[in-house]
Amino acid sequence: MEAVSRRIANLAASATVAMNQKTKDLQAQGIDVINLTVGEPDFPTPDNVKNAAKQAIDNNFSYYSPVGGYNDLREAISKKMKDENNLDYNWQQIIVSNGAKHSLANVILSLIDPDDEVIIPAPYWVSYAELVKLAEGKNIILESTIENNYKVTAAQIEKAITPKTKMLILCSPSNPTGAVYSKTELEAIAKVIEKNPHVFVLSDEIYEYINYVGKHESIAQFAAIKEQVIVINGVSKGFAMTGWRIGFMCGPLWLAKACDKLQSQMTTGPCSISQKASSFAYNANREYCNMMRDGFARRRALMVKGMQEIKGVKLSIPEGAFYVFPDISSFFGKSAGNSTIKNSDDMSLYLLDKAFVATVAGSAFGEDKCIRISYASSDEKLLKALKQMKEALDLLK
Repeated sequence: MEAVSRRIANLAASATVAMNQKTKDLQAQGIDVINLTVGEPDFPTPDNVKNAAKQAIDNNFSYYSPVGGYNDLREAISKKMKDENNLDYNWQQIIVSNGAKHSLANVILSLIDPDDEVIIPAPYWVSYAELVKLAEGKNIILESTIENNYKVTAAQIEKAITPKTKMLILCSPSNPTGAVYSKTELEAIAKVIEKNPHVFVLSDEIYEYINYVGKHESIAQFAAIKEQVIVINGVSKGFAMTGWRIGFMCGPLWLAKACDKLQSQMTTGPCSISQKASSFAYNANREYCNMMRDGFARRRALMVKGMQEIKGVKLSIPEGAFYVFPDISSFFGKSAGNSTIKNSDDMSLYLLDKAFVATVAGSAFGEDKCIRISYASSDEKLLKALKQMKEALDLLK
């Protein structure tokens, strides 16, 4: 007898994880699919970070850590926040979790009650809306446009706020669009939040180090709303450590204590060895992070040029992260053979079937006109993927 809870029945599976698995299944059958679904750097973890992990194993860091993480890691994060972001968080205001997704879940479950409203600008990362549903909150989706580089305005946010609004979720640099909010744009949003002390900002800054337009800006920098802002970050994207599963939240002490309490019942502390490796990473220089960013910048240029050469594709140029999010709606209603493209899901399946390129449908991110393509892959694979996608799209009439 199947009897899953309503909570799980109402939850959607992650579209990015599902498409990645579908691709791996095809590859296992010997089909040469170029996988551009995954949101992770294709660079290996830096050798000195791996060596720190080996040292931790030799030093027997094989026991439970404190629930919120080892103090040396929390202190290293505190120093990083001060040195790089000019933000003051003591180690007690920082909770280390099993990846940034876990940190997001902790904060949302610690703040959101049934029917609380959460404002989410679209396109959004797939898990935001689902985590709010898990907390029984109500998603208020704000639409953005390609003309505005998929960013919402302070005026839009202000209009969406009601007495029931509890949270605004921001992601900059953005997954899936690569949009980056400027200091001026964030300041305007901060002024709206200041007028609404019942609203918290959950600021996902996991792509901080993959920024092509200058210094990273955090909305937590505006003193008037600092107590209303929770910063989420981690080692996954910037240090090529996705599998190590280390993320963190920085926020008001009372909320950090709430997340610690929740985590104590869900997972306790994150992996001890991963924490020691992450502590080393935060205390090391950023040479490797900068090398990866420069590599992604080169691939971005390659990807943007290739997409712009495909007739019918509309593109906003990403300023951060490692995705392009092209508008492919001009192909809706067109057909090739037995395939007719009606939406982004059809397009992703068509490209997988005809071009042997795996992408993620924009419907998963709240924008059905688009598909997400990761350029965290080799130049050779990207060039091959662009050629095959162009050929497949040219067939649609």
